[in-house]
Amino acid sequence: MALVNDVYNALDELAPFSFQTSWDNSGILVGNKLNTVKKIMLTLDITYETALEADKINADLVVSHHPVIFSPLKKLDDHNPAVILSKHGINAICMHTNFDIASGGMNDILCRKLGLISERGEVLCDSENIGRICNLKIPSDVPSIAKSVKEALGCRVLKYTDTGKNVSRIGVCSGAGAEYFFDALQKGCQLLITGDIKHHDFIDAKIAGISLIDAGHFYTENIFYDLVKSFLLSKIPDLEIEISQKNADIVNII
Repeated sequence: MALVNDVYNALDELAPFSFQTSWDNSGILVGNKLNTVKKIMLTLDITYETALEADKINADLVVSHHPVIFSPLKKLDDHNPAVILSKHGINAICMHTNFDIASGGMNDILCRKLGLISERGEVLCDSENIGRICNLKIPSDVPSIAKSVKEALGCRVLKYTDTGKNVSRIGVCSGAGAEYFFDALQKGCQLLITGDIKHHDFIDAKIAGISLIDAGHFYTENIFYDLVKSFLLSKIPDLEIEISQKNADIVNII
């Protein structure tokens, strides 16, 4: 039987926790590194629902992308996911920006999912070492690319702005990466694919001459399970690993 620390060390090999940005909160956020682990649940977000699910399936550890504790807590109550996990003796390891940044991590998974090739692992933002730059062998128009992105990621809704330029070079950033559209411009991109784009970002980008595709924060990151599961099992074969059935896009659309 493994320890929480064994799982942490394996994940640290996959995506070193030292890579995380200064504002992030990745690592062992609930529990103790010496607690034993037999069963793991993987989820993008540790919500009230997924915390209850972890207890229901008798998971010893939840591994998530987004931190279960991010903003400072001013009170503890029974609906707080971290409290639920702690109450039931369930540990949590969260691998956020370290996994976004790591070679082979979230952004490389996203590129592969979209059928894009990031040659030599060229990054979108050098100062933060985040995102990827991909080149198309055959230039395409933005509406066609937007349609293929929606199909590849299973987005319920996708938003985009189109400068009318054909696209041969694309910036890719999982999660919320609208702030990097100037980096994409400087690297010769005609398009940036990311999530959580604000109204003024669409306007500013179009004025600057770059198209944007907003595929959603959830859909650009709800793609990491197979890699993490296979990697952990290659390091600790006797683990039991389940993917959350409660993890979902919680935004309703009509």
